[in-house]
Amino acid sequence: MLFDEEDVAYEEDVIRNPYSLKSWFRYINHKTKFCSNWVSVYLVYERALKQLPGSYKLWHNYLKLRRAHLKNKCINDPEYEELNNAYDRALAYMNKMPRIWTDYCEFLLDQCLITRTRKTCDRALRSLPITQHYRIWPIYLKLVESFDIPDTGVKVYKRYSKLIPEDVEDHANYLKNVGLVDECVQKYLFLLNNEDIHSKYGKTKHELWHELCEILAKNPTKIKSVKVEPILRQGIQKYVDQVGQLWNSLASYYIGLGNFERARDIYEEGMTKVMTVRDFTQIFDAYSIFEENLITNLMEQANNEGLSDDDDLELEMRLARLEYLMDRRPLLLNKVLLRQNPHNVHEWLKRVKLFEEKPKDVIETFTEAIQTVDPKQANGKYHQLWIEFAKFYENGNQISEAKYVFEKAIKSNYKNVDELANIWCAWIEMELGHENSENALKLIHRACVIPKKKYDYFDPTEPVQNRLYKSVKLWSMHADLEESFGSFDGVKKCYENIIDLRIATPQIIINYGIFLEENNYFEEAFKAYEKGIALFKWPVVYDIWLRYLTKFIERYGGSKLERLRDMFEQCLENIPQKFAKEIYLLYAKLEENHGLARRAIKIYERGADAVLAEERYEMYNIYIQQVASMKGVTATREIFEKAIEVLPDDQVKEICMRYAEMERKLGEIDRARAIYVHCSQICDPKTNNKFWQTWKEFEIAHGNEDTVREMLRIKRSVQATFNVEFNFMAAQMVVPQTGKPGDAMKSLESVVEAEVQQVAKSKEISSVPKSKNSIQFVKTGNNEEEQ
Repeated sequence: MLFDEEDVAYEEDVIRNPYSLKSWFRYINHKTKFCSNWVSVYLVYERALKQLPGSYKLWHNYLKLRRAHLKNKCINDPEYEELNNAYDRALAYMNKMPRIWTDYCEFLLDQCLITRTRKTCDRALRSLPITQHYRIWPIYLKLVESFDIPDTGVKVYKRYSKLIPEDVEDHANYLKNVGLVDECVQKYLFLLNNEDIHSKYGKTKHELWHELCEILAKNPTKIKSVKVEPILRQGIQKYVDQVGQLWNSLASYYIGLGNFERARDIYEEGMTKVMTVRDFTQIFDAYSIFEENLITNLMEQANNEGLSDDDDLELEMRLARLEYLMDRRPLLLNKVLLRQNPHNVHEWLKRVKLFEEKPKDVIETFTEAIQTVDPKQANGKYHQLWIEFAKFYENGNQISEAKYVFEKAIKSNYKNVDELANIWCAWIEMELGHENSENALKLIHRACVIPKKKYDYFDPTEPVQNRLYKSVKLWSMHADLEESFGSFDGVKKCYENIIDLRIATPQIIINYGIFLEENNYFEEAFKAYEKGIALFKWPVVYDIWLRYLTKFIERYGGSKLERLRDMFEQCLENIPQKFAKEIYLLYAKLEENHGLARRAIKIYERGADAVLAEERYEMYNIYIQQVASMKGVTATREIFEKAIEVLPDDQVKEICMRYAEMERKLGEIDRARAIYVHCSQICDPKTNNKFWQTWKEFEIAHGNEDTVREMLRIKRSVQATFNVEFNFMAAQMVVPQTGKPGDAMKSLESVVEAEVQQVAKSKEISSVPKSKNSIQFVKTGNNEEEQ
């Protein structure tokens, strides 16, 4: 070995200190920096390791350097084997160092030396403590996954699962990938049954179960060690949100085995047990596709090879089976909905319609529905089941059976009284439909029997049969039947019973009164109205009062005036404002036609204060009109003044203009002008041009220059009140017209002066008399002097 002059110092140093690690590293660093021949560097490393074979630092740096130099060389290069030998020599001293083992195993794996890598990994696992095995296993698992060595891989994963059972999912995936499905299923079952072990990849138990079902369904012939059907049935019971998919997986398993009949049984069982429409749809679609595929395969076989008689029969049978399946879909779906809620009346009635052409099935369905549905939990009208059942027999002209159904129905329990009343009404309507009015009357008398012991209508603890006597619907039908087929006394007794039971409605009271009036029992009718008034309060009693008063006036007019007045006063005692207008007008009309005018005026006055605010304007108009017709227009002044006080501003304007017009017609010019002045305070000239134009015309016709000036002054002040920026706005409008900027108030005064002159001029022109031939004579100054 030759040395350079620069190496002499380092050689002397390592000779003097052969066991000094620093001396050797100084020498190595020098060679690395200044020597281009890496072999000499390797020789220095070898000499150092011969002196210090137990130095981890030396071995690690040496192996790392050599591995770096092999990076771009082919794996067949002899240097690879030299480095392998170097690793073996290193491990003779560094067998407890995991980094050396991992580097060596990865280096062997990169060389694709399968057996040597496996043996080296085994040596590493034997040499290292178990706490450091996690460094070796990833390389070992990478080895068996990178190469097609299933036997070795199974054994390696088996050893790995014993050490780390939490990674059993990786074991299962490997078994699945190499086609060992049976062992894969066992690992999935171990993972699912062990609650302490969770998925390494964050999968839920449900997702793992779904994967297991897919494996079982796709590889039915490879499963030997487990019973597939119990496993899937356990999943059906456990995972209720994926029942349809699990049933399909079970059926697919048998389809894969070629056991088609068993697959059909599974589909049929699934459709009869699922609880949701989604699951049913999944099973039904899979079932129909299965049958279609069988038919398609058989027809393809027929095209290729032809069909024998047996095959032809088989094809017809399969087509019939598919058609029967499609025909049963509505019934099967309806059954699913009924399993969801067996108390769903609407679905039971739909099921009856599906059996429309099968009377036996219809009867069985009605019977099952009545036995199944709980009236307290019924979703829909429970009584409709009984009614439809009876109508089914009625439509088949089996009246006796329909009556038997109704007899059973009236003894059944219901959620409320109204349902039982509907049963009775349906039975009675059936009798009337077959023109059995006598039976209908007997039935209504039987239904409306008043028991000796009284029951609370809203008491849920009592059976509905005990509370039926207070059903308004039933008593209303009773009254209609008595009016149509009964006697006068029967009708009267029926209505009196309704009133005594205190179940009457305002319409029933009015119907009772109309019935008595038609039979000329007017006083009895008025008594019926009075009973209704005693039963009800405002506002329900309004219709009864209105009819009572109207009919009494029609009957007696003014012959019983005092009685009518008492009735009106009683009606008006607590009347709400909403209903006061009609009653007050009716009262006042009575006094006008049959009473005293002053009483009518007082009633109008009371009514104007008693009605709603939005109706007062109309009421005051009627009040003013009637007073003017009875006492003259001068008597309306107080009414106008009161209306101005109580009405809102927008209605006061109209009243004031009417008031001023009336005074003008009477010649009271000053009073009319005062009214205009009063009303002007609420009339903005910008939005109420009509009022100001009316006042202006009034002043032109009846005023003078001073009154016009006063009107314009008031107009300006009112406009200033409504718009604080009026002066500024007026100045802006005047300046552009004159072309001279100046005082805004002076400009306004000039405008006003011009307007006054215009008004005065128009008055002079209107006051000059015109002859028939339009010739005007003007006096001269001489004539004036002569005069």
